Amino acid sequence: MGAIADNYLDSNRTKGIQMNLTIRRATTADQFAVRRLAVLDSSSPPSGDVLLAEMGDELWAALSIDTGDAIADPFRPSREMVELLRLRAGGLQGEARGRSRARARLLPRAA
Repeated sequence: MGAIADNYLDSNRTKGIQMNLTIRRATTADQFAVRRLAVLDSSSPPSGDVLLAEMGDELWAALSIDTGDAIADPFRPSREMVELLRLRAGGLQGEARGRSRARARLLPRAA
């Protein structure tokens, strides 16, 4: 992560608060939190398949895997979270392409 996020995390560690980063796919239960984050970011919520970045139990950033559109909490050092979400989304897209190629090799070709 970047210096800002590292400083934020270090300052919270000294207060006895442990912050864990979680990157996961959004579910329907996350709709309200994603909409709230979009309002904070003055943006529209990302559409389609969405990844979330949470610090502790707080949503800091969200990214659409389908479109690449991202939103983030402007009051937190969340730029690095968006970068991590983009990296993870790229990995997920690569995994999907690999599965498609594997299926294509298993299916018989039409003559």
